[in-house]
Amino acid sequence: MAQGPRQTTLRGLTDGGAQGGVADQPHYHGHRERLRQRFADAGADALADYEMLELLLARALPRQDVKPIAKALIAEFGSFADVMAAPAPRLMEVKGIKEKTALELKIVEAASVRMLRNRVINRPVISSWSALLDYARTAMSDPQREEFHVLFLDKKNRLIDDEILGKGTVDHAPVYPREIMKRALQLGATAIVLVHNHPSGDPTPSRADIDMTRQVIEAGKPLGIMVHDHLVVGANEVASFKSLGLL
Repeated sequence: MAQGPRQTTLRGLTDGGAQGGVADQPHYHGHRERLRQRFADAGADALADYEMLELLLARALPRQDVKPIAKALIAEFGSFADVMAAPAPRLMEVKGIKEKTALELKIVEAASVRMLRNRVINRPVISSWSALLDYARTAMSDPQREEFHVLFLDKKNRLIDDEILGKGTVDHAPVYPREIMKRALQLGATAIVLVHNHPSGDPTPSRADIDMTRQVIEAGKPLGIMVHDHLVVGANEVASFKSLGLL
């Protein structure tokens, strides 16, 4: 009689009873919930880059401790933004990142670009310049190679479209002024903003950047198409030809 209750209690602990369930819960579950709560209480600024990545990775890898993977991604690419902008094949070179997880990250990146684009599309870019700069930084989708965008504007300086007209290597993207003007005429644009990135991280315009910009300006003059600015996106800032007195 005295031993019966004791045996029942032991079975309750070892067969998955409430106390056993808590003890068996993976250690990262509590950490993950604390991250979510900190985000809910104080927003994204309260989290380090790798912690933001943890929250995203947890959606694709719910049964895995993603903190080491998040830290490995930051170590490989440098920052949250650079991780999100990295091509899927490069992401999959990091241990723990499979095709499905890489795709989840690229979906989040695409959603961010679309959200920022919607803040500037069909709006006068001159009066929403900060939104345009945010979009320019995010739209530079591949930090490993140079990419050249042209923002086409209508007569009210509203963004008609953003198109990539040049992709290249780590230090060069071929750009043809005639092709830019041809596309501007097709879209009915009366002004453009040139945007490209420097994978080196330094946004200082090169001699080639300056010469190419002058060629585009000259190509647009007889067509009545104005170049409002040329933005060079670096790692942490954006250089403006207009602000630098180069336009």
